[in-house]
Amino acid sequence: MKLVEIYTDGACSGNPGPGGWGAILKYGDIEKEISGYEENTTNNRMELIAAIEALKLLKRPCRVHLYSDSAYLVNAFNNNWVQQWNKNGWINAKRDEVKNKGLWQQLLELSRIHEITWIKVKGHSDNEYNNRCDRLANAEIEKHREQAQKQNQ
Repeated sequence: MKLVEIYTDGACSGNPGPGGWGAILKYGDIEKEISGYEENTTNNRMELIAAIEALKLLKRPCRVHLYSDSAYLVNAFNNNWVQQWNKNGWINAKRDEVKNKGLWQQLLELSRIHEITWIKVKGHSDNEYNNRCDRLANAEIEKHREQAQKQNQ
């Protein structure tokens, strides 16, 4: 299986509020940047969507090292929360319905296709790729803010 490195990040202006996500896929010397936007969302949703959109680009099963500064995302897989939520009908330990259930279900399906190692990185530090993903996510928010301002003029 090919090894692909994926870096992801999500951002929100307000929580909830306008949000953006960014991801970088690396295979050997090849890099691909992707990003997107949602008008009214949360930071956690953007973190999950970044990972989903990056994984969806893989055309065949791969070994993946997925780097994220989201403890929410990384811990959910490394501590088997997602598998437990699925087993419990998407009810969490507090007996509440799991937030972002549909996104978690997509990630669970993608994790069955790919052999994913979930790696937590420190946000806003010296990780070049995490910082680039942060810039991609925030650029989406800014781009849509500018478009909205032009429409309102």
